[in-house]
Amino acid sequence: MARRETDDPVVKVRNFLQEAGYGGKIFESPDTIFTVEDASKTVGAPPEAILKTIVLQADGAFILALMSGVNRVDLKAVRRLLPGVKKVSMAQPGTVLEFSGFAVGGVPPVGYPVSLKAFLDEDLFVQETVWAAAGTDHAFFPVSPGELLGLTCGQKAAIKKEGKGLLAPSP
Repeated sequence: MARRETDDPVVKVRNFLQEAGYGGKIFESPDTIFTVEDASKTVGAPPEAILKTIVLQADGAFILALMSGVNRVDLKAVRRLLPGVKKVSMAQPGTVLEFSGFAVGGVPPVGYPVSLKAFLDEDLFVQETVWAAAGTDHAFFPVSPGELLGLTCGQKAAIKKEGKGLLAPSP
């Protein structure tokens, strides 16, 4: 049985971006962008310009942490941004796929069945352009951090684990 076009993860992202007025293009490659290193090689950008979209659960509700490729998310920092939330955890890959239709390795920052709260790693804003997955581990699109903030209705936040990443203090 053929998949409906709206079930295609790249089409879901493309439709969202078009409706939101995004003027860029989704690129597809035979090379994978499954890891930050893969994505860096495939798109020709440094790892810190690769966007990692991490689906979290805050007391069961889905939220997004949009991270610079070199940073790790600090779950406690995310929880502090959510008054009343007791627990923030990484969503399991199967749960992400079931909820969103996107498999880990190609999870985009947009195109979800419902609007999700999104926190953008402040280190993203050092970059002129970041490269985001567009629904699969072979599709991606460039976007400025400012435009990404608008597309996601997100919040710029200090959510990286300290001592990790681009703006970490020197030893």
